[in-house]
Amino acid sequence: MNFHGKTILVTGGSRGIGRAIVLELAARGAQVAFTYRSQTEAALAVEQAARASGAEAQGYQADAADFEMAQAVVQQVLERFGALHGLVNNAGITRDKLLVMMKEDDWDAVLNANLKSVFNLSKAVVSTLLRRKQGGAILNISSISGVVGMAGQTNYSAAKAGMIGFTKALAKEVASRAITVNALALGLIETEMTEALGAEYRAKRLQEIPLGRFGTATEVARIAAFLLSDDARYITGQVIQADGGLAM
Repeated sequence: MNFHGKTILVTGGSRGIGRAIVLELAARGAQVAFTYRSQTEAALAVEQAARASGAEAQGYQADAADFEMAQAVVQQVLERFGALHGLVNNAGITRDKLLVMMKEDDWDAVLNANLKSVFNLSKAVVSTLLRRKQGGAILNISSISGVVGMAGQTNYSAAKAGMIGFTKALAKEVASRAITVNALALGLIETEMTEALGAEYRAKRLQEIPLGRFGTATEVARIAAFLLSDDARYITGQVIQADGGLAM
């Protein structure tokens, strides 16, 4: 999988899964742009790590849930790199609570960060890909929470399920233009978020995973790279579950 000459934009690329995807793509020759909200030092570290592999990389501080900011970022990427060939919608947050305890702001914040951001960036990038007339690839980082639902995550499950529906609908809209749109429905992946989980919760979840372990961000990044690559040009509208068998 060679990405030389291609530019990919990754939202939420300063840490965790987004960071791993940025570095994986850079290692495979891509020019990589990524967004981040507040962690400037982490973003600079990602830029340096990507450039160390010989790739061009640039972080953009922006809220992917803000429509105007999303449009501006895509324009800045085009001005910086000259073209865009792919998009990874990875930005997202959680605010887990039982519905009876959930505040309206908990709902709105999660839906905006996880789902509205997908609309914002996809709209801008698809318009660019259509004008370029050379195809492209969009990958949405969803969750098994959007496939089977998770108690305490009505907001997150709704957002991730919405992302899956968005993926399938957009795939049908742009397939004739050689643009693929797929989703990764992730299970429990070792990140800063899962490291914060209590030992009892982690042990319980591990018992439910047939493979007996959490996934790694590097494993996710390699799957993402494949789905964005020319090797996956005949795959579109699909939801690939990378969850160790948890939701089968």
